Amino acid sequence: MYKCFGLNRKARRMYTAVLGLSLCTALFFAVSGLLSVSATRNREIPLPVLMYHSVCEKEPSDYSVTPQQLDSDLAWLSSNDFTSVSAEQLINYSNGNGSLPERPVLITFDDGFYNNLSLALPLLEKYDMRAVVSIVGRYTDDYAPADPHTDNYSYLTWADISELTASERIEIGSHTYDMHSRTNGRQGCAKLPSETDEEYISVLRNDIELLKTELKLNCGIAPVVFAYPYGALCRESLPVLRESGILMTLTCREGMNFITREPSCLYGIFRYNRSGLLSTAEYMERITKELPEPQ
Repeated sequence: MYKCFGLNRKARRMYTAVLGLSLCTALFFAVSGLLSVSATRNREIPLPVLMYHSVCEKEPSDYSVTPQQLDSDLAWLSSNDFTSVSAEQLINYSNGNGSLPERPVLITFDDGFYNNLSLALPLLEKYDMRAVVSIVGRYTDDYAPADPHTDNYSYLTWADISELTASERIEIGSHTYDMHSRTNGRQGCAKLPSETDEEYISVLRNDIELLKTELKLNCGIAPVVFAYPYGALCRESLPVLRESGILMTLTCREGMNFITREPSCLYGIFRYNRSGLLSTAEYMERITKELPEPQ
């Protein structure tokens, strides 16, 4: 009832050739796609990170700049096509979500000075930029209420911190609750030679969790960024920080960072300290010397 139609030899050869070409084409695009995904995943995006402390009208020092210097820095970044990014953007990107601008820069402030709110925030707003402010819990609990709201030396109160986060330009990081010191032989939150691992882990965990609890109670936030006091690192600290929900750690070592789609690239971020003894041109030359030329 049904008649089968066969292909002659010439037609079969043509069919085989077309089929082979189609398979090769499909394989080419499949491999190209895999290579493209791999290249995108392994692409390293240079990220300079700026480290500020106090911003006030005092004589500039290694850890203090004037508002005019900060204004000059932000103007330079803006005119040279840098886009400030948030820690959240970097965390999302390293986890495979979202994208980063062509020339990203991360701006950070350590210690939690009141002038980060009164003087730095308006300048960030002026240039449409954002920053991470890492606070010391004890400074906020003890020093800020005793002498609040003086640009030259006051620290942020809990209300000030809430105001910073409400601006949506500032993320609050942890700079420990009360380990920003060099007392009893301890350098910041580094492990003492005489401590066992268990003793050190207990000390650090209690400190980190105390600031985390106070930020949650007073401001409704949980820090995901941790700045090492004095840049003092030790291998035993990282598991404790990860356990507490920290997804990015900031050091004081100077150098360029290279951001990838691997979350581990955000632990041990290098930063360039912004000394007020340098001009904007001198400082920017330092932070950009390892950057490739813009396309």
